[in-house]
Amino acid sequence: MMPEIGNGLLCLALGIALLLSVYPLWGVARGDARMMASSRLFAWLLFMSVAGAFLVLVNAFVVNDFTVTYVASNSNTQLPVWYRVAATWGAHEGSLLLWVLLMSGWTFAVAIFSQRIPLDIVARVLAIMGMVSVGFLLFILFTSNPFSERVTARCRISRLKGAILTRCCRIRG
Repeated sequence: MMPEIGNGLLCLALGIALLLSVYPLWGVARGDARMMASSRLFAWLLFMSVAGAFLVLVNAFVVNDFTVTYVASNSNTQLPVWYRVAATWGAHEGSLLLWVLLMSGWTFAVAIFSQRIPLDIVARVLAIMGMVSVGFLLFILFTSNPFSERVTARCRISRLKGAILTRCCRIRG
């Protein structure tokens, strides 16, 4: 269940990053201050969703959730807890997720500490940071998903039994 939540949070982060990269720029084009100001909210939501996904992955390592391929490949039950936490970003998928977490953290920091900068400039900067996040999130979701689940031997056997039973029923029926 937790890997599905992590994957859902990454999909939510992608949607928020898409909104962050389009909606404030639309506000700049229309001169709408509310649309431009929404970039700060989107930056906060992006950071929270990516942080949630990262915490789900850390949890998968801590509790040894070996249904997740990334955890099964980079951890074992004999590792101390701190090594398992560090293994979260120890390989390709986790380090990309950590990169997106740090990038969304900086996006949120820009949103917080840019109160004195004109709103149209802040909206443009946050939109560009959102576009970069969109690229990384698409890459993570489609090529390097840390939440992909393993197909266990039991699942393979069940599928094989199902295929055999289906063929037998066709022959008899």
